[in-house]
Amino acid sequence: MTNYLTTPKGNVTIRAATVDDAASLLALRLEALTIHPEAFAADVDKTAAEGENSWLERITDNTRTESGSIVIACTANEVIGVTGIVRGHWPKTRHSGTLWGVYVSPNWRGNKIGAAIVNGCVEWATAHNLTVITLGVTNSNLPAIRWYTACGFKEYGDVPRAILYKDNYYDEQLMYKLI
Repeated sequence: MTNYLTTPKGNVTIRAATVDDAASLLALRLEALTIHPEAFAADVDKTAAEGENSWLERITDNTRTESGSIVIACTANEVIGVTGIVRGHWPKTRHSGTLWGVYVSPNWRGNKIGAAIVNGCVEWATAHNLTVITLGVTNSNLPAIRWYTACGFKEYGDVPRAILYKDNYYDEQLMYKLI
């Protein structure tokens, strides 16, 4: 799967991540966790400590087992957006997937890159016979909730106190999309 997006800032390629992207993915993830720590369950220090090898393992495992995909948006010089989908592990849940880690660099937002990478995960899910995708989004992130709704996701519940960051709890809204 490779798609292209033309934006006012330049051309963007949407594709599955490869092992060559591991260092760029780590840098982008650290950016996301630094700028929006309340939006992600992952911790910036632990992610930094796990390093590039963690991304190499994820990409390799996804390719080998078809357990998921990491979809990126990139220009000629940099990775500017990322999200992933992980398929249910058990035979009874392999029809479902969870979308994780949606992030677009701030200077590229507003160019439909988020929708393009999420659609890349939907394409992967469809090609691998998944029938439902779920996600969690911080309840206070109203722009993201509106955006996911526009992408066809529907609310089905909440997780109280899903994230604790600097002595503040953040509830998470659970959403799904049938495919």
